[in-house]
Amino acid sequence: MSDPLILIPARLAATRLPDKPLAEICGEPMIVHVWRRAIESGLGPVVVCTDTPAIVAAVEAVGGLGVLTRPDHPSGSDRLAEALAIIDPEGRHDVVVNVQGDLPTIDPTVIAASVTPLADRAVDIATLCAVITRPEERTEPSVVKVVGSPVSPTRLRALYFTRATAPWGEGPLHHHIGLYAYRRRALERFVALGPSPLEQREKLEQLRALEAGMRIDATVVDDVPLGVDTPHDLDRARAVMAARRLN
Repeated sequence: MSDPLILIPARLAATRLPDKPLAEICGEPMIVHVWRRAIESGLGPVVVCTDTPAIVAAVEAVGGLGVLTRPDHPSGSDRLAEALAIIDPEGRHDVVVNVQGDLPTIDPTVIAASVTPLADRAVDIATLCAVITRPEERTEPSVVKVVGSPVSPTRLRALYFTRATAPWGEGPLHHHIGLYAYRRRALERFVALGPSPLEQREKLEQLRALEAGMRIDATVVDDVPLGVDTPHDLDRARAVMAARRLN
């Protein structure tokens, strides 16, 4: 991992919370808060990739870097690949960290922890998970579970991702956190693959990689960061950020 690059894909097309990346939190757009958390991780350069000039303008207004990509990408991963080709055509960056643009309260140390499994050359893609502590999340389809084999007390080798309650039996369940660190060649291979059967069935893009024989390992962290998908989530994020400023 000689030179990681953090990319934050963002677009305005969310249906449950229109114009989500530009939603105001403590005086700044949400995408700016995410950019700040990524910068604070210290992993490497941070670039916001989007199809919307207003998002680029918001990031550049605070000294950040944004790049415009095509509006017709089927997934965030495809947007990452285009942005990577624009920003780094020479291939200097060998690791690409995908931080979702709706995580304004994420702990920068969690972003940094995402790349840890890539120290193992057998790992193609790294991600994050946390032990489920709320009983209702065990059966909630919106909570994606990672089924994995322990590599260490803080790392799983992912065998499957599912919206079902899995694995069966006694023991912890792990809530998958959708933050990924790709080896550059793994990202390029991933976006070149067509959607896979299980990906389409579960509506989980990461299954494409597993079905193609790629290895995904997950670092186990303490908490699931707050993802902002609804007006209620936005209110919670505003309250969290306001409390942090008071402290």
